[in-house]
Amino acid sequence: MAANRLTPPNGYRTTPHRLNLSDRKLSLQERSSYQNGVTPRTARRPTIESKRVSISDGDDCVQLNQYKLKSEIGKGSYGVVKLAYNEDDDQYYAMKLVSKKKLMKQCGFPRRPPSRESNGSQENLLKHSGLLDRVYQEIAILKKLDHLNVVNLVEVLDDPAEDNLHMGKKFCYPVMEIPTDSPLSEEMARFYFRDVILGIEYLHYQKIIHRDIKPSNLLLGDDGHIKIADFGVSYEFEGNDALLSNSAGTPAFMAPETLTDQDLRFSGKAVDIWAMGVTLFCFVFGRCPFHDEYILGLHEKIRTAPVEFPDMPVISDGLKDLIIRMLDKVPDTRIMLPEIKLHPWVTLDGKDLLPLEEEHCTVVEVTEEEVQNSVKVVPSLSAVILVKSMLRKRSFSNPFECPSRRQGRSMSAPGGLTVRGSNSNGSREGELENLIEDETSP
Repeated sequence: MAANRLTPPNGYRTTPHRLNLSDRKLSLQERSSYQNGVTPRTARRPTIESKRVSISDGDDCVQLNQYKLKSEIGKGSYGVVKLAYNEDDDQYYAMKLVSKKKLMKQCGFPRRPPSRESNGSQENLLKHSGLLDRVYQEIAILKKLDHLNVVNLVEVLDDPAEDNLHMGKKFCYPVMEIPTDSPLSEEMARFYFRDVILGIEYLHYQKIIHRDIKPSNLLLGDDGHIKIADFGVSYEFEGNDALLSNSAGTPAFMAPETLTDQDLRFSGKAVDIWAMGVTLFCFVFGRCPFHDEYILGLHEKIRTAPVEFPDMPVISDGLKDLIIRMLDKVPDTRIMLPEIKLHPWVTLDGKDLLPLEEEHCTVVEVTEEEVQNSVKVVPSLSAVILVKSMLRKRSFSNPFECPSRRQGRSMSAPGGLTVRGSNSNGSREGELENLIEDETSP
């Protein structure tokens, strides 16, 4: 279904009214979701963590647990995305497949980064950790985020015996594909852009820089709202803003300060604002403001060329002003989120204000431990069967080891579970059995 044919919620159409404090809580795009400043939405369901994966080939698809994997529908930062049908709830999902072996080959065998306090710079941590660690970081972030305008991670499937790690999200269409000859109307662009503003404000409130805002990463949910997706190159920061020194994301959406040869640090928030400006231009014109056949030519235009607006379609002066201010090549003078939220084009000349930050943002924290435990795994099924067989027989000797080597030795159970001796009056057996039950329970 084309994005510009979707009808927004009833709250989209309003009549002018006198402003008061509650108007901030009953914004245009949130009127159906916020009532007197309190959202009726319940907290998001916790992400399901599937510890075993069953894969089989069907006639026209691959069966992955309860999912039927269909055709490829896109590419994420580190893997392909396939349409997946869940037989249990009769719903479609977007399933991101990431090859752990490929990521390990690209960046060496991954190792968990040290604690953030050890060197104070997460950017340095990412340079020294593998790409697979970034995927686990993305999972840890998505498991904690809960906002109307941020994609919801539904399920993670990671079997130690399988190469692919799978991330299941509710299936949504990108708001638009570019280039296109059917851009959004200015009215529809305002509706969706207000969603993007609130989603980015929430991420910045959580001290997360997205770094890859573009139309294909803005998905339309079945509620008609934008969901920001793909956190594969996102960056967590401390303090008021991130100070970045390297580029990331899609070339046509990169800010000019990220393309300089000089070793400078720049604002992460300002980088997201620039990408939002390019995205807003795409919404109404169906293409990027800067384009070139060659990447070096594209970089030069982003750094030096002024923004030029096509003759058609005709857009309002207010929208032109906002785009120009967002695409200011000097990050220090670029318009930022607090001003964007109050811009006349965004607020319909003050007739419809967006919610205050404190009305739609609550803080979450992603700890180093949560990144390391973002996906739970268990020993292979054969190891579990072996240990359970040993428990039933009350024997902690290795059935595959000869008796002469068995005598006087400690027994190391598969999966790293160590039991010393067999004269512990059953306490050690009980402890091991409880641990196995905990680790293999559905």
